[in-house]
Amino acid sequence: MRVLGVDPAAAGPTGYGIVEGDGRHCRMLHYGALKVAANTRKNGEGAALQEVHSRLCGLIEEFAPDVLAVESIFSALNVKTALRLAEVRGVVLLAAAQHGVEVHSYAPREIKARIAGHGHADKRQIQIMVRAILAMSTTPEPPDAADALAVALCHLQIEQARRRFGLPTDKAFAKPRSLAATTGSGSAATPIRMDRATRGRAPRILSAC
Repeated sequence: MRVLGVDPAAAGPTGYGIVEGDGRHCRMLHYGALKVAANTRKNGEGAALQEVHSRLCGLIEEFAPDVLAVESIFSALNVKTALRLAEVRGVVLLAAAQHGVEVHSYAPREIKARIAGHGHADKRQIQIMVRAILAMSTTPEPPDAADALAVALCHLQIEQARRRFGLPTDKAFAKPRSLAATTGSGSAATPIRMDRATRGRAPRILSAC
C-alpha cells in the first residue's frame, strides 16, 4: 500500500510524505514541505490555496497513492487559525476527490501516540522516530515533512492491524489485546502487551511495518 501523508498548515509550510508498505517492510519514497511564496500570498489567500492544491495534484499524479492520510484539525486552536487550517484541508480533500483517492483523517494526538508512544510528543521526537522507523540515513527536515510522514505511517499501522485481525476500517486499534510490529529492517515481530492499567489507551507502537 502506498500512502500520501499530508500535514496541512494554517500559516507555515504544508508537509507531505509518501510511504509504501507491504505489511512487513516500509520505505519512504518522497517527502517535503510546500511553503507558499510571499509574492503568491500577495495575490490573495485563494492563490496560496491554489498552489497547495496544484502541488498535491502533482504528487498524486506522479506517485499514484492508494490512500491519502491527513491530520485533522486540533480542537484547541483559536477560531481564526482553525478556519485557515480548514481551508487548507479543503483543498487537500478536493485534490484527493478529483483523483479518486480514498482519504482517512487522524487526530494529532493519535498520530503522536502511534509513532512516538505518547500523545504529547514534540516535533523533534516525531522526527527521530520517523527516521528510525523508516531507516532513513538523515533526519527528515523540515519538521512539517516529518509530521506528514508520521501521518502516513499512522495509517499504515492501522490498515495493517485491520487486515491482520479483521477489524473495521475505523478505530482499527480501539482496544486490542495484543499487537505485533516489526522494524523497517525486517526483524522478527515484537508483541505489544496491554495490561489492565493501559488497556483502552493508545498502544506504544515500535514500528510501522
